[in-house]
Amino acid sequence: MKRYLNFPLVKGESSRQAHADLPEGTYEREMSKEGFFGPAAFFYHRNPPTGWTDFDGPLAPRAFDLTQINEAPNSLWSAPVVLHNKATEIRLWRLAEAMPSLDRNGDGDQILFVHRGAGDFFCDFGHLAIGQGDYVVIPRGTMWRIAPAEPMQILAIEATNSSYTLPDKGLLGPHAIFDPAVMDTPEIDDAFRAQQGDIETRVAVKKRGAVSWMTFPFNPLDAVGWHGELSVARLNVRDIRPIMSHRYHVPPSAHTTFLADRFVICTFAPRPFETDPKALKVPFFHNNDDYDEVLFYHDGDFFSRDNIHPGMMTLHPTGFTHGPHPKALGRMFEQPKPMTDEYAVMIDTRDPLEIGEAASAVEWTGYKDSWKSKS
Repeated sequence: MKRYLNFPLVKGESSRQAHADLPEGTYEREMSKEGFFGPAAFFYHRNPPTGWTDFDGPLAPRAFDLTQINEAPNSLWSAPVVLHNKATEIRLWRLAEAMPSLDRNGDGDQILFVHRGAGDFFCDFGHLAIGQGDYVVIPRGTMWRIAPAEPMQILAIEATNSSYTLPDKGLLGPHAIFDPAVMDTPEIDDAFRAQQGDIETRVAVKKRGAVSWMTFPFNPLDAVGWHGELSVARLNVRDIRPIMSHRYHVPPSAHTTFLADRFVICTFAPRPFETDPKALKVPFFHNNDDYDEVLFYHDGDFFSRDNIHPGMMTLHPTGFTHGPHPKALGRMFEQPKPMTDEYAVMIDTRDPLEIGEAASAVEWTGYKDSWKSKS
């Protein structure tokens, strides 16, 4: 366990409770260790911490309109990589027709997040219907394919040399946020049996970033049954019940959905706004000094961001101070509606992310200016 210098102090005009009871006319900024889990300091500024007039250099926030990526390959391994580092690889995949071959990832566990569309997922473990808002967790080494019922848009997140696990929910207990019982697994059903047979089948296996091909004179998804503790699993965002406090704006880490060795995946789902009149009702300004922060906007009204629509992705590099845009900032303590109305996937990585060519080609270069005050 790390031993930080840690001695709580209060100086000057300050709140004694984070995210509430701010000194009049101030803006709170949090600086913390370990992505909200470690020691923190809370500053109370007279001006918004994102009130810059210009921003140059590699620390600038980035935004990408992934809806403009039009490639539609029939294998995930041909889909464009939008962000990557040694611990993860994030792709945007459009799939319009049934995959003619099977894919298999030898580099790590895979998550497919279905942004749009629906279809049938076939794998070693059986058959699973998948659709909009589904996380599909695929253990490393699983053979699989998708037959879309309608065109699909999928965000694929690889845990390179790692596995996905569920977070420890601590005092909340194992059934909070989502009960593991809501996760579905594949079935050896009629649809699975119907696709078996002596049909020449190719398998595209990705290992160390390179693809190898295996050809079988039959479909290798031919299991008649199985048992064990390892399986593909499906979780839909509408089965997530986010925790909240009516008196305290909980940090993003409270919305953790999956863990890997060097990054976490969180899900923002609709939740009631705080009702305490002195509690913040928008994301607080903070320095995320230990993680790159990625947000993929899935659906709804993204109340803390201007000019962001579903299918866009933002990247806030490690060390960048960020928070709500000016439109949301004016509603720090009052909201015109009782609940948020947004679904978003957040990926926080311990290691800096590189931007792929596909993302660079669809970048909204004006994103860094979107925090400027509007007259």
